[in-house]
This record gives sequence, C-alpha cells and structure tokens, in this order.
Amino acid sequence: MNTYNIISLHAHPEWRIPAARWFQEKWEIPLEEYLTSIDESIKGTVAVPQWYIVIEGQQIIAGAGVIENDFHDRKDLTPNICALYVEPERRCRGIAGHLLEHICKDMAVKGISTLYLITEHTSFYERYGWEYLCMVKGGDGEQMRMYKKSPKAHTKTDTSRREKLFGETQNSF
Repeated sequence: MNTYNIISLHAHPEWRIPAARWFQEKWEIPLEEYLTSIDESIKGTVAVPQWYIVIEGQQIIAGAGVIENDFHDRKDLTPNICALYVEPERRCRGIAGHLLEHICKDMAVKGISTLYLITEHTSFYERYGWEYLCMVKGGDGEQMRMYKKSPKAHTKTDTSRREKLFGETQNSF
C-alpha cells in the first residue's frame, strides 16, 4: 500500500517552484504563468486561484489548479478546475478522484458554490459526480465539453481537522 499527500500550495509555499516546473512540463504553458498564479494563491487574499499537488515521498505524482477561466469563451462559467494531471504510472488508482474531491471540499470552505472544467474526455468526470453542461469554444477555437459540480461544504469537524493539517490530506491506496 502506497501513501500520498494532497497539498495546497497556499499552505505549503516551499513547493512553489517544483510545482510550477512540474505543471509547465506537463502542459507546456510558460513557467512564469504558473508562478504568477501560484504566487497569487500563496498570498491568500482571494479564493481563486488555488493550486494543489499530490506527493508520494518527495515526488509530485499529480496536480491541478483552480483559476478564473481555463482558456474558453464562457467567461461567466467560473472558476475552473484546470491542469489536472496524474503521472501515467500512477493512473487507475483513484488519485484523480481523490484530488477532485479534495479541491471541491476546499473550494466549498472558501465559499465557492459551483466549479467548472473543460475537457475532451467524454465519461471520466461523470464517474466523480460532474455533470455535463454545454460545449464551449476553447482558446484554440475547438469545441470542448464543459462540466460543472456544486461542491459540498465540510462539516465543522472536517474543517477543524483540515485547518490542523494546513491544507493536507493523506490518503492510502
């Protein structure tokens, strides 16, 4: 059984540069874009943006962010989960589902009532309770599927536990 931790970069700024490099390598968006967004989340003055990584030992094995708009034409559908990625050798183990659940709960605590995401996948997000909403035009002009989910807030006990963990969730699989 392997153990991994879901870490909020807001709570763990020491992961700022390794995480930005990891996301840049996966999505080929300039490093500075990630650093700017991650720095904004570290300031902690607003709910969005937020960035999360999943670590096993000291290795990043997955990650995702929450930003205002993930390069699509529906600016009214915000905020968006973005850059969800799990290392190929760690896929099919439920890591993406745990990360999505963690993000939804964290955003609910921050007062976000609905989250959106765009994807080319046709069934992946449904298994985690996401609902297809509509097609949107991506930044490249291609049509993309838009999903939405209304996160459920933590109970008071969950929130207290979360605060003690400084944004970390530990999972075993």
